[in-house]
Amino acid sequence: MSPATTLRTRLGVPAIALAAVLTGAGPAGAAPDHDRAPVVATTGGLVRGVATATTDTFLGLPYAAPPVRWQPPQPAARWSGIRDAAEFAPHCAQPAGPFGAASTSEDCLYLNVFTPSGESNARHRNPVLVWIHGGALVTGMSDTYDPTRLVAGDDVVVVTINYRLGALGFLAHPALAAATGGPTGNYGLMDQQAALRWVQRNIARFGGNPHDVTIFGESAGGLSVLSQLVSPGARGTFDRAVVQSGAYALDLADQARAEVAGRTYAAAVGCPDQSAACLRALPVPALLAGQSRGYEPNVDGRVLPGSIGTALAAGDFARVPVINGSTGDEWRLFVGLNELAGQPVTAANYQAQISATLGVPAPVAAVIAARYPLSAYPSPAEALGAVGTDAIFACPGLTVSRSVSRFVPTYQYEFNDRDAPPLLPPVSFPYGAFHAAEIAYLFPPETVPFTPAQHRLSEAMRGYWAGFARLGTPNTHRTPFWPRFTASGERVQSLVPPHPRTATGFATAHKCAFWAAATQ
Repeated sequence: MSPATTLRTRLGVPAIALAAVLTGAGPAGAAPDHDRAPVVATTGGLVRGVATATTDTFLGLPYAAPPVRWQPPQPAARWSGIRDAAEFAPHCAQPAGPFGAASTSEDCLYLNVFTPSGESNARHRNPVLVWIHGGALVTGMSDTYDPTRLVAGDDVVVVTINYRLGALGFLAHPALAAATGGPTGNYGLMDQQAALRWVQRNIARFGGNPHDVTIFGESAGGLSVLSQLVSPGARGTFDRAVVQSGAYALDLADQARAEVAGRTYAAAVGCPDQSAACLRALPVPALLAGQSRGYEPNVDGRVLPGSIGTALAAGDFARVPVINGSTGDEWRLFVGLNELAGQPVTAANYQAQISATLGVPAPVAAVIAARYPLSAYPSPAEALGAVGTDAIFACPGLTVSRSVSRFVPTYQYEFNDRDAPPLLPPVSFPYGAFHAAEIAYLFPPETVPFTPAQHRLSEAMRGYWAGFARLGTPNTHRTPFWPRFTASGERVQSLVPPHPRTATGFATAHKCAFWAAATQ
C-alpha cells in the first residue's frame, strides 16, 4: 500500500499557495527610501533594488534565460545599464485557483533577494536561506512570501525563487527524451539547481555568505528539498537543509512509469501522435487544462539517480545538517477543503473516505478504520484527519529523520499550535495544527491575529531557523534548547506557544509501527 500514490491528486489542492492569504503579495513593512536605492553588480549586470528602514529588496532577478520548453535551464543573458529590481517578475505558468494567481508565462525563471538594510555591497557575510515554495509542483510563486521580519530580525539573507511547474516542469515523455538525447522530467528541479548556482556566484555581492546557504521549503517545497539532498547536481550548492512537511513521496516513479503517465497526458491534450513537435506547439492554456492536479519528481537516472527514501537510507545524499518536521494535524486542511466543497466525512462514508484518501481497497480501509475507530475521535472528520496525517506525513517524516540521523546532525520538529490562525472558512471541526500552518510563524504578516503567546512562538521559530542557517544547529542563546534527533532517543521539538519544548513518543502517537507494517 502506498499512500504517496494518492498524493498525486490529493495534494493537487494548492495548499501552500494558501500562504498568500497570510502574507499578501510582496514585501511589506516600512516605506521605501528612494534616496538610498541600493545598486549591486551581479554577474549579469547592475541591479537597483528598493531600500526601507529594515531591508533592501531586489525583485525579479533572472537566474536563467527564458526557458525553452522541456529543456534544461540555460544561463541568463547579460544586460547593459542598471536593471530595475523594484517589482516581481512573472511567476510560472499555472491554472487559476482560489489560493494562487493564474499565469501563462513560460518566461518565469526569476528570484528575489532580501537583505538586512544597508548590507548590500557590504563586506558582511550573513547566512543565506533559499525558500522553495510549495503547491503540489503545480501552483505557487515566490512573491507570496514576505521574509522581511526574518531578514531584519535575524540578520540573514533570504532568497525566494520561481521554478517551472506542472507539465511544463515535470512531464516525462519518450518523444522528449529522443529529442534531447536523455531522460526527461524534473525540469523544475533543474531550475532550482540553476537558482542555487546563481546564489553561489552572486550572493556575496548582497552581503550573503555562499558557504552558509540553507535550502528550505514546505510541502512540495519540502519534497523539493529532499530531492535536492539526493540529487548529485545540487551537491556543493547548499550547506544545510530544512524539510517542512515534505516526506509525503519518498518512493518515486521510475522513468518508464513516468513516461506512461506522459503518454496519457499527451493524448489528453490533443497529441495522439505522441510527437515532441505536437507537444511543443500547444499553447500554454491547453497544456494546463490537461495536466494533473499534482506532480512528483521521477527517477530519471540523471537529476535523480534513485528514489528519495532509498537514497536517504543508504546515505547517498548531501551530508549536511537537516531540520525535518511536520504539523500535528496535517490532513485536517484537506478534510476541511473537501467539506467546503460539499464532501464532508460522516460515520457512514468514513471507510470509503479512507479508501479515497490512501488509494487502498475496502478490506484494507476496514483494517485502518479499526485502528482509528470513530469512538476515539470527536468527529469522523478528525478521525480521517488523523489517518491522513499519520500515513502521509508524520510517519514518512519519521522515516526520513531515522535515515538521515545516521549520517548527519538531524533535528526533528512537530508544529503543534492547535489554535493556529486558520486559512479557510470555518468548518464543522477545528483545523488544529493544519498543513501549512507553520508558514505564517516563519513569515509573520501583520494581518494575522497572533496572540502574545503565538508571537513568542513565531520569534522562537525564526530564531531556530536563522540559528540553524548560521551555525548548523537551531540552538542559540535566545531559543529553548532543541536536542538532536537520535535513534536511541527520537526526541522531537514540539513547537507550541509560547515556548517550544522537547517531547518523546512521536512514533507511538502517530501509530508508526502500524503504518510500517501496513506498507510492507
